[in-house]
Amino acid sequence: MLEFELKYGCNPNQKPAKIYMSDGSPLPIEILSGRPGYINFLDAFNSWQLVKELKEATGLPAVTSFKHVSPTSAAVGLPLSDTLKRACFVDDIENLDASPLACAYARARGTDRMCSFGDWVALSDVCDVTTALLIKREVSDGIIAPGYEPEALEILRSKRKGNYNIVKIDPDYVPAPVETKQVYGITFEQGRNNFKIDRKLLTNIVTENKNLPESAVLDLIVALITLKYTQSNSVCYAVDGQAIGVGAGQQSRIHCTRLAGTKADTWFLRQSEKVLSLPFLPTLGRPDRDNVIDGYINHNEEDVTAEGNWQKYFTERPEPFTAEEQREYLATIHGVSLASDAFFPFSDNIERAHMSGVDFIAEPGGSIRDDAVIAKANEYGMTIAFTGMRLFHH
Repeated sequence: MLEFELKYGCNPNQKPAKIYMSDGSPLPIEILSGRPGYINFLDAFNSWQLVKELKEATGLPAVTSFKHVSPTSAAVGLPLSDTLKRACFVDDIENLDASPLACAYARARGTDRMCSFGDWVALSDVCDVTTALLIKREVSDGIIAPGYEPEALEILRSKRKGNYNIVKIDPDYVPAPVETKQVYGITFEQGRNNFKIDRKLLTNIVTENKNLPESAVLDLIVALITLKYTQSNSVCYAVDGQAIGVGAGQQSRIHCTRLAGTKADTWFLRQSEKVLSLPFLPTLGRPDRDNVIDGYINHNEEDVTAEGNWQKYFTERPEPFTAEEQREYLATIHGVSLASDAFFPFSDNIERAHMSGVDFIAEPGGSIRDDAVIAKANEYGMTIAFTGMRLFHH
């Protein structure tokens, strides 16, 4: 396939639209089902790079869930605790731990379920049946992977009345070292960001606390590679091999840190018994449950526990999850990792990170206020590694 004609570009008025290789060579993909659009392919190719690099860096199967050219989460294939299985709505899946790829998907899709609604999925490995069954029951636009087991492919083809977007990519494809794009008719050219993120990037520890366990190394690598394909400015919280809060595209870094921190807090609170034991109506669908849980935790526009509201969602009226109860629960959280795609200009970022249990940080360094940032981290006994490398992505 030398080119693929798209229905339209970012918006319906942007025609014509297509994808092709500028050198005239065949596209490194096969479209096995559906008709992906312009934004679908932006998500597909960005997400594929992320999981490919994450697999190379960790040796573990990797999955990411993408929306609007940024990851909602990314994760590697570590087993899930029983509590996490319940929080991710996968506790009904038998032998889940037998498929590391399915574990990675359950983590990535289960982290920020509201933002993952209608996502694009990328798998680092050939899609197996267990992973396909998990994907089948979620609202999703499409998937990209290096291959599909025959039964898994048929399961995915049954989604959306046979119109689910399924893309197979050549895992051996290597893009040209120089990339171009146009803005306002003007061509931009730059070298591809082939910077390698691995354990060596975390050796320059600048805080008094030099402790950096291997679990934190894995989490920081997950966070940094996630940021490499997240619209800047961006900050990522990670723990247990998965990104648990991504703050993307904010003009202020503290807003990134707050946004990502709030998402991380929500992820932790989802695992509290108070949330896990909510008495949902059996007729309430998964997306509706996600919305109600988010409202229950974050006290959104509608008080889901109020009289006249709770009857729409629950078999009995649950007690509110008070701010004091949430603070007490979150105060027990420790060992979280955080990465930033550029330096922290003020120590307020460290203050906010501490509120979400962060103990390990990776950031480029280079701010005129590095000393203040390090001093604040020392107050909390945190470990900071300066990577020396900015990871802006636009």
